[in-house]
Amino acid sequence: MDGGMEQVIWFEHLRRGDIARVGGKNASLGEMIQDLSPKGIAVPAGFATTADAYWHYVDANGIRDKVAAGIVDWQQGKASLAEAGSAIRKLFLRGDWPQDLANAIRAAYAELSKRIGSEDVAVAVRSSATAEDLPDASFAGQQESFLNIRGERSLLDACRRCYASLFTDRAISYRQTKGFEHLKVALSIGIQQMVRSDLGGSGVMFSIDTETGFDKVVLINAAWGLGENVVQGAVDPDEYQVFKPFLANGSLRPIVARKCGAKAKKMIYGSAEEPTINVPTSKAERASYVLDDEAVLKLARWASLIEQHYGCPMDMEWARNGEAGELVIVQARPETVQSRHKTGVFRSYSIKQKGKKLVEGLAIGDAIVSGRVCLVETAKDIDQFVDGSVLVTATTDPDWMPIMKRAAAIVTDHGGRTSHAAIVSRELGLPAVVGTGTATLLLHTGEQVTVSCAEGYEGFVYDGAAEYEVETFDAHDLPATQTEVMLNLANPATAFRWWRLPADGVGLARMEFVISNAIRIHPMALVHFDRLKDEVARNEIAALTQGYDDKSEYFVDTLAGGLARIAAVVHPNPAIVRLSDFKTNEYAGLLGGAEFEPKEENPMLGFRGASRYYSPRYREGFALECRAIRKLRNEMGFANVIVMVPFCRSIEEAEKVLQVMAESGLKRGEDGLKIYVMCEIPSNVVLAKDFARYFDGFSIGSNDLTQLTLGVDRDAGDLADLFDEQDPAVKWMISRVVTEAGQAGAKIGICGQAPSDHPDFAAFLVECGIDSISVTPDSFVAVKQIVAEAERRRGRTVRG
Repeated sequence: MDGGMEQVIWFEHLRRGDIARVGGKNASLGEMIQDLSPKGIAVPAGFATTADAYWHYVDANGIRDKVAAGIVDWQQGKASLAEAGSAIRKLFLRGDWPQDLANAIRAAYAELSKRIGSEDVAVAVRSSATAEDLPDASFAGQQESFLNIRGERSLLDACRRCYASLFTDRAISYRQTKGFEHLKVALSIGIQQMVRSDLGGSGVMFSIDTETGFDKVVLINAAWGLGENVVQGAVDPDEYQVFKPFLANGSLRPIVARKCGAKAKKMIYGSAEEPTINVPTSKAERASYVLDDEAVLKLARWASLIEQHYGCPMDMEWARNGEAGELVIVQARPETVQSRHKTGVFRSYSIKQKGKKLVEGLAIGDAIVSGRVCLVETAKDIDQFVDGSVLVTATTDPDWMPIMKRAAAIVTDHGGRTSHAAIVSRELGLPAVVGTGTATLLLHTGEQVTVSCAEGYEGFVYDGAAEYEVETFDAHDLPATQTEVMLNLANPATAFRWWRLPADGVGLARMEFVISNAIRIHPMALVHFDRLKDEVARNEIAALTQGYDDKSEYFVDTLAGGLARIAAVVHPNPAIVRLSDFKTNEYAGLLGGAEFEPKEENPMLGFRGASRYYSPRYREGFALECRAIRKLRNEMGFANVIVMVPFCRSIEEAEKVLQVMAESGLKRGEDGLKIYVMCEIPSNVVLAKDFARYFDGFSIGSNDLTQLTLGVDRDAGDLADLFDEQDPAVKWMISRVVTEAGQAGAKIGICGQAPSDHPDFAAFLVECGIDSISVTPDSFVAVKQIVAEAERRRGRTVRG
């Protein structure tokens, strides 16, 4: 080696084609500095040692053959993985630096300090394997990183430890599993300026949703201090989701989800002997978001630019300088799990019979697995793990890799969606429930459990072996239809699971699900919080709305965010959002609700739907619903949202509701707003042409229409046999309103349960000439096929 010119290369001289010289991580940093810095993406300066430098170190210390011998001993069973790994690492740690290589590193470090204007600048020292970040292997976390390294001696020591980390137990095991030859993988070291994120925050972001592969969102995790805690899953971070298609419009704020994590500790700068330490966060830090909206949107725009540049979904690490406030990208690599899934082919899991819920956390993946618990508290006890068990532990880091790939599922106390446990579980195709808080306390080795990640963003561990079904299908095989087949969705947490279905939109998004599950508070109790008499409710509401001076804003923000995740799945196709349709007994069950609701003998036919919206008893609460819709459409950008009025009994009521909506900023036709009405009362059928003058479309609610046509309470057990949505009288009502709506030029669809429960009912709807059929996702495939067959029989021309 001469002059060190081939041993050290500055990031700005590297491109992604240099993986063989400096590994994927360092090549990517060079690519971003060259091509993305001009677009405003900030990347800290630094340099990389080369693969040639690694082999120079290996050969100068004469350890190549000794490394090979150690690997062979392990492969032949003469030494355990731990014994072989330890022996090989000692060869590196006891080695001496070749003088020319040491001088090259010292000179580059001095130049970096000079560029920054700081003597002995603090740097991050990160490993970059020359085979890492390939499309079929991430190598994420396989080698070591060292933060807040200062001075030449400390730098050379950290570099030596980076070389040794190429042979940690987890790295050896990973290469063996992936089929990489151990002596054909070299290690480059990236030496990069640290930013004072110990005084600010840092985290990880992906340019797709990590659980479903939904490609229109950016997922951002954030915690206080240095980013290692987020990467390793040692903290429960904040989480943000941003809808990418709207990021180019600077007037929109498309943050569709925001969750405040516990963030119980943070990593900060330490001493020369211990460069980083963890300290508890303050109460204020735990209660606060790490990022404001502007920072979230800036990071999301950067993620989109990086993804566009590389032409594939990306996994990135970011940091924020607590002194100056600027954001930087410190790493970017291809995402290696969801991006490899075959588009349109997926399994759908549905749980049937289940035992008692034991713990819950964040769902990673969407599968269901039953197995026996194996509780392993620390990495030093991993030899106790039983293959095929459900691994239960507090948290995982790369040391756990050798047993994680042998687990049936993983459950942890701590961690977020971008933690080590989450990333590895996805790559291994394992369901995981992370961040439960109590799994190691409540689950015991040997007990039979079921891990379910098929019920939304929350994952559950149930007692015993549950009954569940698995269906596999390819959405590409579904026929095209002229009749629109849409989705009934209620739960924002599960909406992204269905993005690959070729749905024509959302035919029914139930607002009340978001209110009861996410908001949990009666809107009038927020408007009139100060007059609440129920102290227990007051305390709960105060806790839920912490951080909101105006408690009404909590309702508006949460409702808009929940509905946005549903609208995002089908954008730009329409998403029909039904305004709240609680009955009085259901409203009374919300926090603070009992003080605002009358007691009714028959709530099903009482103070519900449209009658509430103009009533002095609820009008202020309805104004919050309207504010949420305005935010959803105008501030967040989801103009594909159509609003639907439920249980509208008369033309006079239609006039009143439309007037109240207009006064609240939702005027039909303004900014392209369409307003539909539910057709679920016989009067809606009888006066269909009159209702069509006030609304742009109808959606048939077959449950209520059946109940009111046949005079049968759908919840009356003794009359269950009489409740039949396929009764001739009900079919006559449906056929009649489809005809009347068509003649009046109004769109008409159905969002009731009948087509989902009885797919053959869809054929009857096609015969009637209905415009759209909206069904639950699990029946979409069957209904789509039946609709296509019915259209062929009827001779309708399918859409291409």
